[in-house]
Amino acid sequence: MFLAVGAIIILALIFGPSLWVKLVMRWYSFENPEMPGTGGELAKHLIDRFSLKDVKVEVTELGDHYDPIEKKVRLLQEHYESKSLTAIAIAAHEVGHAIQDQQGDKRLATRTKMVPIVDKVARWSVAIISLSPVIGIITRHPMPFSLLLLLGLSGFIARMMIHAVTLPIEFDASFSKALPLLREGNYVSQSDEKAVSRILKAASLTYVSAALADILNLGRWMVILSRR
Repeated sequence: MFLAVGAIIILALIFGPSLWVKLVMRWYSFENPEMPGTGGELAKHLIDRFSLKDVKVEVTELGDHYDPIEKKVRLLQEHYESKSLTAIAIAAHEVGHAIQDQQGDKRLATRTKMVPIVDKVARWSVAIISLSPVIGIITRHPMPFSLLLLLGLSGFIARMMIHAVTLPIEFDASFSKALPLLREGNYVSQSDEKAVSRILKAASLTYVSAALADILNLGRWMVILSRR
């Protein structure tokens, strides 16, 4: 009984934020004809307003994000073409990252340098763990549990470092950049500010969900390795 309750609590903690983010985004995704423009149009307007050099806006299928290497604000088509509160808030959030980039935010620069390295470490750690039985057969010597655990942990620890750097960046983009510029520019009405704040919080918490999912994966690998 206690194990079942514990499992439910753990699953709620891990998947709860992700579900909440999706619900918030969907709840405010209805079209609002009173909006002066779409998410894509707002992003372009803000880029011009803040004179963000060489920054472009384009549609993507890989999720809303700002690419600091190619200097591009990328929005999902439903956000690029929509006049919903979700589209407006997301566009402002991603432009917030472009503003961070222009201001030389060290956290964003650090994250940009870390991402390719962390991706490689994570891929290699998972690959080595997955192939450990084959390696054991070829070498006729099973890989020690401590070595496997170290290899497995290396990938997840690297990803945790990325999350630790990313979360402050996301909250800054939402509440130090996007929300003030939307408020001061009268891009949203006072009655909509609370909803926009909720959307921006959801945008930031997307990475909390990713971090919790990594914790779940780490626990899964530790269980698998402990059985060998």
